[in-house]
Amino acid sequence: MDKKWQKMYEAAKKVQGFTAIGPHMEAGSVAAAVMTESGNIYTGVCVDTACGLGVCAERNALFNMITNGETRISRVLALMADGKNGAPCGACREFIVQLMEKDYRHVEVMLDYESGKVATMGELTPEWWL
Repeated sequence: MDKKWQKMYEAAKKVQGFTAIGPHMEAGSVAAAVMTESGNIYTGVCVDTACGLGVCAERNALFNMITNGETRISRVLALMADGKNGAPCGACREFIVQLMEKDYRHVEVMLDYESGKVATMGELTPEWWL
């Protein structure tokens, strides 16, 4: 396994952990790590609410990255509650596309850490706003 993916996996695993915040909010079952083009890794966890105000782990990691002054990513890894990986949802894909409209197709997404299966955002989201 590529050492960069390994670092991202370990970073996501470190922040993952279910937390019941209150009767209508929980967090941490899904964790994500994004790697910037400069090589920095930012993490985030999902925040689930009883209504649509929550946020996915990927976007939370991207918000963390933006808060720290970076805007260009090269890789995304999401770690689901069952320990497996998954592709970003539609809202997260849309956010990545808008973040890097001209270059989003080259962003790598970890689909299965165990087998090393990676896809690009261009494969997952070939067209945007047709």
